[in-house]
Amino acid sequence: MSPLSRLVASLATLSLFAAACAGQQKTGPQEATSTIEEVANEGGDAPPAVAFNMLDAPEGFTVKLPGPPPQAQRSEAALPKRTDKAMLVTYAANEEGVSYIVNAVDYPEAFVATVPAEALINGGIQGIAGQVGGELKSSEDITLDGYPGKAYVLASPSGEVKGRSFLVGPRVYNLITVYNAAIGAPGADEFLTSLTLLNPPPQIERATADADGGTDAGTADVGDGTGAAMEGAEDAGSAPDAGAPRRRAR
Repeated sequence: MSPLSRLVASLATLSLFAAACAGQQKTGPQEATSTIEEVANEGGDAPPAVAFNMLDAPEGFTVKLPGPPPQAQRSEAALPKRTDKAMLVTYAANEEGVSYIVNAVDYPEAFVATVPAEALINGGIQGIAGQVGGELKSSEDITLDGYPGKAYVLASPSGEVKGRSFLVGPRVYNLITVYNAAIGAPGADEFLTSLTLLNPPPQIERATADADGGTDAGTADVGDGTGAAMEGAEDAGSAPDAGAPRRRAR
C-alpha cells in the first residue's frame, strides 16, 4: 500500500471517530518535529501552479482535485452504543508530494441531534491530529453557505496539515492537505476553498436534555476516541455508498 493510501485509510477511519472526541480531556501540547527531508526551493523560483480538475461527486458535492478523477473509497462503522452506522466516502489525490484528501461522513440524524455541532467538528480535527502525531498551530471559525466549520493548521512529523471541516446537516466534510512545510503547498488554498454543496439538507435541530437527567448533548458519552468503540468497520470500497446522491440544483 502506498504512503498516500495508508494516510487516506488512517484519516478515513479517524473521521468516523469525530464525535467520540467530544468531552475528551485535552492533553498538553507536544513538540512537533518533522521526519520529512527539508529541501529548500533552489533558485527561489515559484513552484509551478497545480492543474486542478473539478470532481463532481455523486454524493452531492463538487471539489477541485489534481489529476484524473480518483476512485471513491467507501467504508462504514458502527457508532458507540447504537445499532445504526456512520457511512464514509473518501477521494484522494497526490501532486508534487502534496496529498489532497476530501471525505464526507454521514451520521444518522438522530445521532447528530444529540451531539453539539462544534464537538463533531472539533472531534474530527483532534482525531486527525492524534493520527498524524501533531499539534494544533492555528484554527478559526468559518462557514460554508451558512453551515458551521473550522479552518486549521497542524504541525506533525508527517508534515504540515492544513484543512477545513464543516457540518452540513448530518454530514461532516473534511478537506485535508498534507505537505512538507519547508516547501509548502501552493495549491492548498484553491483546493480547500473549492467545496461546493449541491442541494444541501437543512440544519439539524439539536436535542435538549430532559429534566429527569437525560443525555446532555454537550457531554454525550460517545466513546473513548481510540477507535475501540467502533465496531464492524469494513474495507474501503466494499460498503454501500456514503449517503444518498443529491440532485444538482437547476
